[in-house]
Amino acid sequence: MQLEQPSQETTWSGTVPTAVDARVLGLVVVTAALAASLNVPYGGLLLAGVAFVVLAIGGGVVHLLGERRLRRITDGLVDRWLDAGAQITDVTRSSSGMRTEWTVYTPEGEITIGGVALVPVSRLAVEWQGVGDAMDAGEAEADLDRLAESLYAEIFEIGDAPQQS
Repeated sequence: MQLEQPSQETTWSGTVPTAVDARVLGLVVVTAALAASLNVPYGGLLLAGVAFVVLAIGGGVVHLLGERRLRRITDGLVDRWLDAGAQITDVTRSSSGMRTEWTVYTPEGEITIGGVALVPVSRLAVEWQGVGDAMDAGEAEADLDRLAESLYAEIFEIGDAPQQS
């Protein structure tokens, strides 16, 4: 009698989901409203309205660019890990505080990749088994191959190390 082996099929579609965060956009709108309200005594309601529109649109664009950068980095890391032989079963969007995050599900455990999705101050954070590291998203994107290689060695090859008694 032969036991059936569980299927190794992935449920992941191959794309990292978008993560436009309503909380970050809400913060942008509130900040734009507060900043625009400072213009009321000096330029009137018209200038305050124009300032609000400019700040809200600018903040929204800054968030969208930051989200796209973090999503590209996450997609690049997952693709490189798959090419190196890692098993990835799913990638979903998650959130923690004001951070934009994705959870990568593997047999080794969950890996959380994300950070602050505002382009001038974008930070990338990677967390696995309660240990995390953060870096500037621009630096991570510029050296994605080295980052993916070092994270792969830390996360996926740890089980291949010989056991010491």
